[in-house]
Amino acid sequence: MPTYDLIVEVYMPNLENLKKQSKLILRWHRESHYPVAAQIREHLPRFQDMSDSEILAANFKLSDAQEIVAREQGFESWQALKTGLLTASPKTRSSPSKAKIVGAEPQLFVTNIEKSCKFFCEKLSFTLVFSYGKPPYYAQVARDAARLNLRFVEREVIASAVRDREELLSASMTVASAEEIKFLYLEFQAAGVAFHQKLKKQPWGARNFIVKDPDGNLLLFAGPA
Repeated sequence: MPTYDLIVEVYMPNLENLKKQSKLILRWHRESHYPVAAQIREHLPRFQDMSDSEILAANFKLSDAQEIVAREQGFESWQALKTGLLTASPKTRSSPSKAKIVGAEPQLFVTNIEKSCKFFCEKLSFTLVFSYGKPPYYAQVARDAARLNLRFVEREVIASAVRDREELLSASMTVASAEEIKFLYLEFQAAGVAFHQKLKKQPWGARNFIVKDPDGNLLLFAGPA
């Protein structure tokens, strides 16, 4: 039987791999891959006030892609990154014994991507991460650590009467404290959000409420009681 020992390896970002990342970002821009627009907007200030379509139509060079990679690595420029790689001391890390899941992104079925994005951004204070397609058929919205994927469908997937009766949730999101769940409820209430369930203390020690989006998706928000 083979034995597997803990492997300790020297870890430093590899310049050749970073060059490949830059070329991939450039290729995504040339191919109008919508998710890359959010990445460009996040790291390059001159693109911050541009829409996804404007970013994808703008002049974008390899040096721009390299700047994005440098900023993602914590450097102000590509040259600073190259200098930093030469002078940085190596770090050691242990190879993982198993894969670690770092996040989950619920997928909501909606009949109008633009209307749904408007609801999440204007009513629930999410931000648009990306919107893909012309007309859009897939999008992602985010607030803090929560991310929701929105997928276009022509008609409802679950009968609304069944969903409401059984309280079939499309997503569940949590906050850290009892005060925050109250603040969030009052924020949504002031925005005129439709509630399927008002703020309620549950017997299992949670306080939660349920929001209904324009397509009838039920979104649970919960915190400690």
